[in-house]
Amino acid sequence: MKRLFFRGFLFIFLIFWVIRSQAQEGVTIITPTSEAADGLDLHAVAEVFKDSPNLEEFEKALNDPEEGINNLDLDGNGEVDFIRVVEKVTGETHVIILQALLGKDEIQDVATIEIEKSGDDYNMQISGDELIYGRHYYIVPRPVHLNRWAIVGWMYRPAYRPYFSVYHFGVYPKWRRPFHPVTPTVYRNRTVKYVNRKGFTVIKTRRVKVTTIKHQRRSSTIVKTKTVKTKVRKKSTQKSTVKRAKTVKRKRRK
Repeated sequence: MKRLFFRGFLFIFLIFWVIRSQAQEGVTIITPTSEAADGLDLHAVAEVFKDSPNLEEFEKALNDPEEGINNLDLDGNGEVDFIRVVEKVTGETHVIILQALLGKDEIQDVATIEIEKSGDDYNMQISGDELIYGRHYYIVPRPVHLNRWAIVGWMYRPAYRPYFSVYHFGVYPKWRRPFHPVTPTVYRNRTVKYVNRKGFTVIKTRRVKVTTIKHQRRSSTIVKTKTVKTKVRKKSTQKSTVKRAKTVKRKRRK
């Protein structure tokens, strides 16, 4: 009797373990947003932004294969996507939008850098696009004097004109050369030198609440389509796993 009870308990445990492991595998494999986020580490983006003298140089650094910051291939064509920089300014608030150019009419907002000034105080955050990084993903600097950054001084100088990249899909700067994405492991090794500086941290609540600038988020149908397909696959994987487990249980009883 005890042996029969033990076998039954072991069988139930094995079914539970199979279902759980399959569900976890589905979460890891079938999440295009997570895979995309692995192609552009916002910690590294923040450090490069801090070190850049202006937004033109920042845009160049983002797309420089030697820097290794950008590893996005959202359209899946085997080449790293070009990220352009667009800025909107109202009063003392600046919003810098990073946009991946995927096609003639296909633009995907990747992240925004938001900076506001109140008196002598500055506040900043980098917001990852929800489609790529999930909800409420913000990168903020640890306690620091932002006005000491060269790029912040450049942006808040008198008679400043907002930066708007002149590049679009198919029209790129002369210094740009196409390159292929690398594996996540290689990418992490490239960006670890920025991440290890620990000058920024992740938070789940918005620090900068921009109300004076209206920006209509750009979202590519290519990225949306990928997300919908993977969600369906994830659900079907879990359902089929449960169905297989129930079938095995019935046969065992017989």
